[in-house]
Amino acid sequence: MFAVGVNSSEKDFVEAFKRPAAILAGYIGQFIVKPILGYIFGIISVSVLGLPTSVGAGVMLVSCVSGAQLSNYATFLTDPSMAPLSIVMTSLSTATAVFVTPLLSLLLIGKRLPVDVKGMVSSILQIVVTPIAAGLLLNRFFPRISNTIRPFLPPFSVLVTACCVGAPLAINVESVISPFGATLVAVIISFHLLAFVAGYFLTGLVFPETPDLKALQRTMSFETGMQSSLLALALANRFFQDPLVAVPPAISTVLMSLMGFLLVMIWAKKKDL
Repeated sequence: MFAVGVNSSEKDFVEAFKRPAAILAGYIGQFIVKPILGYIFGIISVSVLGLPTSVGAGVMLVSCVSGAQLSNYATFLTDPSMAPLSIVMTSLSTATAVFVTPLLSLLLIGKRLPVDVKGMVSSILQIVVTPIAAGLLLNRFFPRISNTIRPFLPPFSVLVTACCVGAPLAINVESVISPFGATLVAVIISFHLLAFVAGYFLTGLVFPETPDLKALQRTMSFETGMQSSLLALALANRFFQDPLVAVPPAISTVLMSLMGFLLVMIWAKKKDL
């Protein structure tokens, strides 16, 4: 997030708010399209594939959380001009997740998930607002320093990201290599893949005349396909007694990141896709 701030300006965020339709579309992708997909795959996991009910609940829980900050960085690497728009979308979904995530969880899973409001606000400030503001201020008042450190920020950010997404999988590795682990991995891959695809193609249908359509489609794909699986993992560990509920979020944290940054590698080279 600091790297995004260093490479952005206040004008970028002002321009982002001039696209309310796109912001609304991103919100719908996060909290309508994705939960529907999560519910479908959760039902398939239990009814068709015979996975434990708690695992199906974990899949649904993953679909109920807000957008991932990683989607902002993925957008920044692919389409830097779209990064502020992505940040606005993610921040909106994160801020309202305090109310929307428990409601969706109640509707899909049938169990209310209380959320620490003060803790989530604090997390938003620490993870999103503070580092971006620090980067913007540095870029504005100390441009020489910004120019000096800018080349080192992308590889450092990738290293930090790898550490963050690898830890949950390491903690839950025994569950992943269990008899149903391979099946669950296939379910999570399918869920995220369809979410990425839905975000991309639905954007093309809704905004066919947008001049920067391809860039917007890529941004919406990241916003729909990547969510805060770490939040889902924290909720699973705190509010569900069955530890298996936490396994889908743990797997999702890694697979969502790998799939998202695989798209970054493809789209950064082929802007016409």
